Amino acid sequence: MSVIQEYLRYNRQTILPEIGDEGQEKLKNAKVLVIGAGGLGCPILQYIATAGVGTIGIVDFDTIEIHNLHRQILYTEEQIGLSKAITAKSTLEKLNPLIKIQAFEEKLTTENASKIIQEFDVIVDGCDNFTTRYLVNDTCVALEKPLVYGSILGFEGQLAVFNNNGSKNLRDLFPEPPNPKDVPSCSLNGVLGTLPGMIGTMMAHETLKIIIGLPSLKNELVLFSTLQMTFTKLNF
Repeated sequence: MSVIQEYLRYNRQTILPEIGDEGQEKLKNAKVLVIGAGGLGCPILQYIATAGVGTIGIVDFDTIEIHNLHRQILYTEEQIGLSKAITAKSTLEKLNPLIKIQAFEEKLTTENASKIIQEFDVIVDGCDNFTTRYLVNDTCVALEKPLVYGSILGFEGQLAVFNNNGSKNLRDLFPEPPNPKDVPSCSLNGVLGTLPGMIGTMMAHETLKIIIGLPSLKNELVLFSTLQMTFTKLNF
């Protein structure tokens, strides 16, 4: 791996005094696991990959479908039917050949969650169901891993960082998962394609800050309404 290549690729962020060569080295040595390679996962993966996170894991057992394409921008129509995890891995390796990508083409379960998550430094939750969301949270608490959380629906998104430097976790905010029957979904209620791009990029931003050691969200839930373009920050 060429030092010159790294310098040229990352120069626009390393010249920031808050990052510098030391911060870039932290990114290079970091291992980040992204749960879900869908609407949120795609922008998260793109930005942490191009920022130089040295090892990235992708967990997703789903395949690409045509209705994914308006928001899941790692994929093309020619890739419909292919594995999201494997396809994302291939695309990211082309975006940045200086990093390592691991694809876990499997569903995260109580049987495999600890084994997969324990190998990574920061976990990013881009999943779309509460069963997985709480499994990821509880595993991160048990393994003492920081967790970047985001969710989207319609024109609104949420963002938080859990279990980082002694901060609270998902169950401190929402002690129990809601009844699945009471939870609206993007498949039934819809989502504008740009929304996961915005929230996913914000999640990637928080992930990079955690790795570098910059101030990140702590015991705060950010609510973002993209119709009114308003941010509300709730302490918990």
